[in-house]
Amino acid sequence: MKRNFKETQMSSKGRKYKTGFTLVEVMIVLFIILSIAGSAVLAYGTYLENSKKKTTQMYISTLATAIKLFNVNVGRHPSGLQDLADCPSGVDPNKWGGPYVEVLKLADPWQNEYRYISPGQHKKDFDVWSVGPDGQDGTEDDIGNWSN
Repeated sequence: MKRNFKETQMSSKGRKYKTGFTLVEVMIVLFIILSIAGSAVLAYGTYLENSKKKTTQMYISTLATAIKLFNVNVGRHPSGLQDLADCPSGVDPNKWGGPYVEVLKLADPWQNEYRYISPGQHKKDFDVWSVGPDGQDGTEDDIGNWSN
């Protein structure tokens, strides 16, 4: 015989009782599930932010290497990051030897433009950096070729 979820049953002592879950039991289970889900969302957010920072560090390292190669070939640092992708005017294309980056991304993962100056303020020859998650230049979350 198939039982319904809310069917009345007889206990071993002859008392009637109803099967099913009480409201308190359901609320406890929901609380546990929501707590686990909340922890997972927080962990994912932290993981995503860390991955953006690591991606930015790797791209800055790539740009720094490309700037050094440009300097070796042309004899000076580029006047801007666009010089790494397109031969600047006044430079012999045979001497240029680029493009130095396959894809020139001008925006970091937070949609802020990468910055570049030569000579640098942090490193002697040049600085290339991202203003980081806060979008403000000169704050402690900036990511540059001078930081690890």
